[in-house]
Amino acid sequence: MLTALKSAFRRAMTTSSTCRRSMIAVCQLTSDHDIDKNFEICKDMVRRATDQKCKMIFFPECFDFVGRTKEENISLATEENGAVMERFRSLARESGLWISLGGLHNKDPSEPQRPWNSHVVIDDEGKTRALYNKLHLFDLEIPGKVRLMESEFSKSGTQMVQPIDTPIGRLGLSICYDLRFAELSLWNRQKGAEILSFPSAFTVNTGLAHWEPLLRARAIETQCYVVAAAQTGKHNEKRSSYGHSMVIDPWGAIVAQCSERVDMCFAEIDISYVSELRSMQPVFAHRRSDLYTLHVNEIDNDVLICPKRVCNHLTELTDAETADLFIVAKKVQRMIEKVHGVSSSTVCIQDGVDAGQTVKHVHVHVLARRKDDFGCSPDNLYRDLATHDKFVLSGFLNLVFLE
Repeated sequence: MLTALKSAFRRAMTTSSTCRRSMIAVCQLTSDHDIDKNFEICKDMVRRATDQKCKMIFFPECFDFVGRTKEENISLATEENGAVMERFRSLARESGLWISLGGLHNKDPSEPQRPWNSHVVIDDEGKTRALYNKLHLFDLEIPGKVRLMESEFSKSGTQMVQPIDTPIGRLGLSICYDLRFAELSLWNRQKGAEILSFPSAFTVNTGLAHWEPLLRARAIETQCYVVAAAQTGKHNEKRSSYGHSMVIDPWGAIVAQCSERVDMCFAEIDISYVSELRSMQPVFAHRRSDLYTLHVNEIDNDVLICPKRVCNHLTELTDAETADLFIVAKKVQRMIEKVHGVSSSTVCIQDGVDAGQTVKHVHVHVLARRKDDFGCSPDNLYRDLATHDKFVLSGFLNLVFLE
């Protein structure tokens, strides 16, 4: 029965329409501390991708450099609008390719000693279309064997980044160690991703054991193409990478792969295949959202409206204060819906500790809402409001005080 099912899927998928097919290039590097040398190798790969009529090219984590020491990693870091990125922007304009640059050492001017590890996607005009800062940092220390503490020379991102539309399909961004955290990939799928990108620099030991199984698992469970550009070989005396850059289709099959040397592989992305597979096997429609859900704290557009007179309970307000509070709430609602381009809002008061109030000052939340912004249930919002309110005194919320 299982064999017959697999055969039926394969026969159906080989008849997919060709109208949504795009060629991509996936690059494998052995970056070192020489930024200029690394760039020249990347430049030649862009030329080869152009010759193959690709629409997009993918570079691995640390495409800019791999430092020999923590101090060198920090000193060589550049800003996203700096000279290193400008060279790649020029390449994009000259070649007409979209470029995925996974793992820029992106200097934060406010904290130069700890740059971000940033996945930047630029379009064929050299403009940044997405910038994702790696969420999960790889810290590994086994005495006498290996020590790689990413948190010592990099800082983690603080925000999810929505998938973006590209010439090859809707692309979700991640970096290397993020691969081990399935929730991020599932969230990208939930937000419409058709392709997941994992630019990486896996160590040899973990790569041998987990690289391919993890990539195939992410492809199968999300029914997305997975594109994984990787570092390979010996970067310096202290660091080596596993290689084996690959592209995996939504069925979990490897459709292109590099070995262990500096190289490129090419693959065709067929978005119609994604649609057909999801239609024939609607896994996401079968998720038990009544028992579990996938949601992310996305309270980034919450406005808090408070009377200046401190009151612990709504009933303590005068009638005039109550009228003012809700008149302002209506005005704020109209404003945030216009700013965020939505037609729905949550307007609520958590009045008392048992209702979830954590700030002892009566206040109204006005929050712009979108479909599935807190998972499958709109009421998931209330689980996050209590934590979110704790940031009021630190200035993390937009506050409106009434005279």
